Amino acid sequence: MAASLGQVLSLVLVAALWGGTQPLLKRASSRLQQVHERTWARQLLQEMKTLFLNTEYLMPFFLNQCGSLLYYLTLASTDLTLAVPISNSLAIVFTLIVGKVLGEDIGGKGAFTGMVLTVVGIALCVTSSVSKTQGQLSAL
Repeated sequence: MAASLGQVLSLVLVAALWGGTQPLLKRASSRLQQVHERTWARQLLQEMKTLFLNTEYLMPFFLNQCGSLLYYLTLASTDLTLAVPISNSLAIVFTLIVGKVLGEDIGGKGAFTGMVLTVVGIALCVTSSVSKTQGQLSAL
């Protein structure tokens, strides 16, 4: 089963939601206040309260979870050999891009080279899938 353009775009959106929110979650979680309670149950409840009342953390978390839901829905109709490389590899590229925009050190030329090679590899996977689909259609 080959992927359609809509499926590929859905997987790219998943990668953007996953990768783009990681630096935002990292930044928001580093700014959270430390909670110290006497029992583990009160500690857990206090930590959950702190997280869920912090919109700087909650919004990227919600978007990240929307990416997971979209991934789950897209997997129902997409070839796994295409879905996993697109979503997971491009998520790393989006993480690096958003991290750079936020002022993080992403590793210089080596990171840029890795991003280019990742995108080229994904393009080859998609092209191969499209070629396979066209071959199957012409055989009909």
